[in-house]
Amino acid sequence: MCGIVGYAGKGEAALKVFSGLEQLEYRGYDSAGIAVSDGHKINIVKKCGRVRLLKARLNQLTGGVGIGHTRWATHGKPSDVNAHPHASGAVVVVHNGILENYSELKNSLSAAGARFVSETDSEVIAASINAAYSRGNCNFCAEPNLCDPSAPHALLRALHTSAQTFKGSYALMVMCEGFEGFAVARFKSPVIVGAGDDGFYCASDEPALAGSCSSVYALQDGEYALITPSGIRLYDCDLSPVERKFSPNRARSAAFDLCGNDRYMIKEICESPAAVKNTVSAFASAEGDIDGIRRADRFIFLGCGTAYHAALMGKIYLERFARATTEAEYAGEFRYKDPVLTPRSAVIAVTQSGETADTVEAAKLAKTLGARVIAVTNSPRSEITRVADAVVPVEAGTEICVAATKSYSGQLVALYMLAKRLAGESFSEICALPDALGKVIKSADICALADMCARASGVYFLGRNADYALALEGSLKMREVTYIAGGGYPAGELKHGTLALIDENTVSVFIITDGELASKSATAAEQVLSRGGKVAIVTCCKGIAAAFAGRAETVEIPDLGKYLTPVLAATVLQKLAYRTAVILGRDPDKPRHLAKSVTVE
Repeated sequence: MCGIVGYAGKGEAALKVFSGLEQLEYRGYDSAGIAVSDGHKINIVKKCGRVRLLKARLNQLTGGVGIGHTRWATHGKPSDVNAHPHASGAVVVVHNGILENYSELKNSLSAAGARFVSETDSEVIAASINAAYSRGNCNFCAEPNLCDPSAPHALLRALHTSAQTFKGSYALMVMCEGFEGFAVARFKSPVIVGAGDDGFYCASDEPALAGSCSSVYALQDGEYALITPSGIRLYDCDLSPVERKFSPNRARSAAFDLCGNDRYMIKEICESPAAVKNTVSAFASAEGDIDGIRRADRFIFLGCGTAYHAALMGKIYLERFARATTEAEYAGEFRYKDPVLTPRSAVIAVTQSGETADTVEAAKLAKTLGARVIAVTNSPRSEITRVADAVVPVEAGTEICVAATKSYSGQLVALYMLAKRLAGESFSEICALPDALGKVIKSADICALADMCARASGVYFLGRNADYALALEGSLKMREVTYIAGGGYPAGELKHGTLALIDENTVSVFIITDGELASKSATAAEQVLSRGGKVAIVTCCKGIAAAFAGRAETVEIPDLGKYLTPVLAATVLQKLAYRTAVILGRDPDKPRHLAKSVTVE
């Protein structure tokens, strides 16, 4: 969701923080802001809109200590006032997460004299820390020669005191006037600290620190840090100093070069063949750990959004190849159930970022109930990897576009190989996929269909079995980047209510990649046509395109078998959503109201 960056060192903090925010803009772009200490006063610039709008005002910020934020709104509309950082008295805060009891705390603080100017929960955090700090006494600042240098600074003590009253999730960076440094706290929202040649850093995730930090450490829930130009001090939940092992930072900076493409979405679609190839190559690193769950008597796939749709495909793969008892559930629903799990249960958590709050918490719940957890993620050192017993890597590389494309292809391939491995079968046939995927990306002509969708009042996606899982993902892509209403449905359910939606202004996209079910899906398409609806078909099945010639838009793709062809079809649906968004003048890279990494509930 929101992205936070902090720096303390010899360089100009404003430039360092701004660069980090650019790397994190996929986490939130409603507004952005930076606060920098000049040694005496903390100066703040913030603006509604994209991070780049701050660039012209960086000359207003001078100093070697700063924190910044790029926002995805939860409380309060996007505006200059609601943008972070938030100040209260001597304290300045940036916050990623949600303060669930902010209303109760706000009332209490208001009664004590605090004044609020924004609609955010985060300003309440600033006011709470300021109240605690105002009551504190800091020998560290007043008489440094008399102060134990290992003792927590008064700002950190104030943060710790306030945090005991917070309910919800937070990754916090806090500055105060008169102190050259900032305090950090983490609870259920990711935050990483790192050391570089020119200073010390903190950020929401590793890509923001790529190229700046040689080593990093991810704070655990309840841990704190104090970062100054002299170094990083770490503390446990009781503010006792602790030593932690820093690991080499292997993250690469996000690739901002569009490589001749108009948008990141189409660039990343075109990178899907490489994502598949790299994921196949990386799978060997997980095979030994995977073997440990072969004796599981029940498998549960968990995910949110696109990852859930990948989980549905994983369920199909595992049932078909390993003949295992398998379920797929939304992580956000699973975590609030009373699931029946045993030590012989295996939970497979699918998440692109590895930080999706509902998926991480669902995985933790599964662990407490005795189940083994396998993470399928595109982020090798994310929170989910620290929860999981084993990790199946997705090597798609950084996605800048909010809509998942190449990472979804990588997830499907990772789950396919996982199922084959658990079944004791080879997956050599997957080697043909990258080339076929590249050809489909280049040759699939969806322009006429995209134009038809752009003029539609609703676009519906239908399929059976694996094609139904694809229909859900195709519909999600269309909705999130074009804002056209629609949905994904089993083709067999069309006559059980969905037909009522059909008229001459709607488009129904049928995915038909399973030859055994092709005739049944074709019958459903006929039902739509007979009621005046427009039809499009994505298929690899012989005779389907000819049967609908002149009556429906058709996109033909190669046949790689009923379990790999859906990866090709998914790419066609991604291209369709992208082209439709462009026709409508939408920004597919940053659709309204959405963020890439969903780290709050």
